[in-house]
Amino acid sequence: MNKRDRMYNQIAKHGADLNKIFSTTFDDVTLAKRLHSLEIKAHRLSTDYCNGDNGVNTESWENLSYSILTKVNKILKFREKKIRIFLNGDARGYALKIDDEFVQNYKGQIHKDWGGYGILAPEFNGN
Repeated sequence: MNKRDRMYNQIAKHGADLNKIFSTTFDDVTLAKRLHSLEIKAHRLSTDYCNGDNGVNTESWENLSYSILTKVNKILKFREKKIRIFLNGDARGYALKIDDEFVQNYKGQIHKDWGGYGILAPEFNGN
């Protein structure tokens, strides 16, 4: 299996892990890719917030982050499922995260960061 195939398998597995939690209408790969595109936007917003760029400041952060989370909710329906997902304002890591308490109590697999938060859209490189 080459690196590209491993990367595709990692993406598919992550999508399957998320579908076990959220039971979306998307196939595993589509789910992972849609969330990844929102992660890119969310991370850019976090970077702008940290740097004070593009008009992102304390006053605009709430509305801008809520807008992205609303798009995530359309995919995952996390609000209806009462699973806390948030947009991390620290640009040094992933932006879209699942509450650490949920992840600690969850018996299945989910990609996590060092703090124990679930990561909705990690980068996969086939390694």
